[in-house]
Amino acid sequence: MAKILLFDWGNTIMVDFKLPGPMFTWERVAWVKGAEDALKALAGYTCCIATNAGESDSEDVKKGLARVGADTYFTFIFSSWDIGFEKPDPRFFRFIIEKLRTDPANCIMIGDNYEKDIIAAKTAGMKTILFNPSDRREHFPHADSVIQGMDQLSVIIEKL
Repeated sequence: MAKILLFDWGNTIMVDFKLPGPMFTWERVAWVKGAEDALKALAGYTCCIATNAGESDSEDVKKGLARVGADTYFTFIFSSWDIGFEKPDPRFFRFIIEKLRTDPANCIMIGDNYEKDIIAAKTAGMKTILFNPSDRREHFPHADSVIQGMDQLSVIIEKL
């Protein structure tokens, strides 16, 4: 079965400027460096957003993505606002797996937060890629791979 790619939203796809309100209402929005090119290179995969997005339901997330033209890359948007559980709660990922009607081994979670994105997804049975642009020199045993730039993503996904 084809791999399903789950992306965290803030600081993985779009920059989280920590402004109040939903991102689609912010005066300024921006891609994370290299994210757009990475998504273009991954066009053959089912790509989804899996985000806590505290102030945004899935429609608000879609509006935020649309501000930079990213909405067209994602087949599904999963927001904790709609799901009722936040990462790292295992029910967050179980909900997504059930909605996608897939085995967790077919999913790869890509995110910048080791505790919320990586440990939780790995516990749910998914493969994981930690996006570590600041190149923190720590040990990340639950990450199947660690990347410093989005330009590394397509090569790593092919290996998983």
